[in-house]
Amino acid sequence: MANKAHKNNIQLLDTTTIAAEQEKEKIYKSTKKSTGVSEQKKDVTLSTPPASIEAVEHEIGNEVSREYLVNKLNFTNFQDGTILINFKHTKYNRIITLHAKPKPCLGNHLDCLWVETQGLDEKLRPYKFDNFFVIDGKKLLSVSPEEFSINDEGISFELPETCYEINSRKVTRHSCEGIEVQLIQSSSLFYGSLIDFNAVSFCIKLKTVPPQTFRWLDKSLPANLIFSDRNEVLYAGGCNILRNTRGHKTRKYVIEPLEYHIKRYQNKDHRSTRQKVIPSPDIIFRHPFTKKLVTLKALDISGSGFSVEEDENSAVLLPGMVIPELELSFANSSAIKCKAQVVYRKISGGGKRGMRIKCGIAVLDMLFKDNMKLLSILHQAKESNSYVCNRVDLDALWDFFFETGFIYPGKYEFIQKNKKKIKETYEKLYARNQNIARHFIYQDKDHISGHMAMVRFYRNTWMIHHHAARKSALNRAGLIVLNQIGDFTYNCHRLYSLHMNFLICYFRPDNKFPSRVFGGAARYIKNPKQCSVDAFAYFHFKTALSVKHRLSRPWELTETRREDLLELESFYEHESGGLMLAALDLEPGTADFDELIKEYQKIGFKRERLLFSLKKNKRLKAVVMVDISDIGLNLSDLTNSVKVVVVDSDDLSREVLYGMLALLTEKIDQKDIPILLFPAAYAEQKVIPYEKTYNLWVLGTQDSDPYFKYIDRLLRFT
Repeated sequence: MANKAHKNNIQLLDTTTIAAEQEKEKIYKSTKKSTGVSEQKKDVTLSTPPASIEAVEHEIGNEVSREYLVNKLNFTNFQDGTILINFKHTKYNRIITLHAKPKPCLGNHLDCLWVETQGLDEKLRPYKFDNFFVIDGKKLLSVSPEEFSINDEGISFELPETCYEINSRKVTRHSCEGIEVQLIQSSSLFYGSLIDFNAVSFCIKLKTVPPQTFRWLDKSLPANLIFSDRNEVLYAGGCNILRNTRGHKTRKYVIEPLEYHIKRYQNKDHRSTRQKVIPSPDIIFRHPFTKKLVTLKALDISGSGFSVEEDENSAVLLPGMVIPELELSFANSSAIKCKAQVVYRKISGGGKRGMRIKCGIAVLDMLFKDNMKLLSILHQAKESNSYVCNRVDLDALWDFFFETGFIYPGKYEFIQKNKKKIKETYEKLYARNQNIARHFIYQDKDHISGHMAMVRFYRNTWMIHHHAARKSALNRAGLIVLNQIGDFTYNCHRLYSLHMNFLICYFRPDNKFPSRVFGGAARYIKNPKQCSVDAFAYFHFKTALSVKHRLSRPWELTETRREDLLELESFYEHESGGLMLAALDLEPGTADFDELIKEYQKIGFKRERLLFSLKKNKRLKAVVMVDISDIGLNLSDLTNSVKVVVVDSDDLSREVLYGMLALLTEKIDQKDIPILLFPAAYAEQKVIPYEKTYNLWVLGTQDSDPYFKYIDRLLRFT
């Protein structure tokens, strides 16, 4: 027998345990006793090729025919894979394993080529051939041929009539490539790479950079671990060091995570409703560590996350692991993509194949169109007549608005003057799927009973409007669409792409339903930093008034500066202490509007915002915000209006206010524009005629638990 080899070819499947060789031998001996055939080694790492061998619980499976073995060998050849050739030391029973590539097998004879061919003779001199393994999914086929020949190019076998399966009862270790590791302990940072992992431990390879030594790592103390690729961090968490190999410059470490449940978001009493959808969607993603495709079945699902189940012995989900792109596939017909993170794992039951592990996955971000698809499915599953951004017969919708009194005679005067433009706006909003808007409809066949809409009008703020319901269905349809808004808000406010830090709504105090819902919520919460209501005096300023009133020195209208917003902030905190400035992007340091303006422009809409400061002798008297959008985006035209926040009412008479508004209408070329004046008491004080009072309601979505408690109670008693 020609025995020529090279050191690099001996791809010893080394374990990180200190007693690795003794443990391997135990496996051989126990396997031999179990089968009554030649000693067979148990390998628990069923990746291709395996990264390590560990001594674990195992069982000898069924006898397998030669025909089945040949098919698996040819599949291995087709995949350019390798089989594992095992050699045993003639004196010490030490086991080494080499990789070999099988050639196509047509019958009883198998030829294999060594992966590398140098130094075989010297390395194998004290060893004798024992058996070989073929990877078969999550099992190994252990083959003990009676006849074989070996040379410096490869090895050949006469295949036996039967071989044996070896099944692992331990969690499979999965090989990894391209994952960078940072291990931090006591302000010492070590770099390395991830070799393999399972759901309960990792094997990493670390290197030292002088003056570092591995003595800086204390196995009795916890450490922090970070996994990343070239694009982003994929995992970070605390860990314990279990064991390690020897070495001065490099070492392998086996570590275990400290937590199997992470806190991704602030705990809340109100939770998303988890639903079982039929058919249940498949969860499909490329594993961030192995880059292999993973497919699992969703147990339940909500707009903010879902749960899956996997077998313990092949588990790949680790709490804290980020999945950059995950797809929910509904019967191969609708695919929804998102970025996600595993947040927990726990034992859910047992079976013939071992324990089952339930894992929770949280959605980190999702594009608008995918979010809409998911919510549409979930809302329909919960209530068959509930729709999200569905196609709407606009004639039926306009009829619904008039019939329910949502468009009353006073409002129709404005609509009638601009009905062509308003119809065009609604054609864009309702006939196409828009990133800036959502509508929720309760509808039985073609009969609309309830409607509510939202529009993203400030950078991180959505405005609720267009709430209407038929009187015969008010107690049901009106509350159902309100509940849909609540579900949408809870499920989406954490998603960066939806920019939903605040909800706002304008309502008249004499309008019973919104006063009860939104005003009632603010009274129930009793914390303006979570939910606030501010009153505005509302009137129209017409260009005819500009002839009578002019702004003259020492008064001036200038561009708003940061120091003006700081003074505005101080005034508002004293006057109200609510959320209005944050929601309307009037806080100092607020970023500009460019991103939102571009989002509107993409779909052919207009969105502008101008800020001015009214000053006397350089002293701030009022901050003026001009919102410009398409006519009818809001049917009360509150999205195309001027907001005046009076900071110092001394010397700010009605005539000066009108003079400022006259100058402003010239700047923006508007003939008739709605004015919202804050505080409303200023209008009373200066005897400024106004048409109505509008309350601006603001909810901070981060602290929404009290709001949902109030709404749940309202729904129960209505």
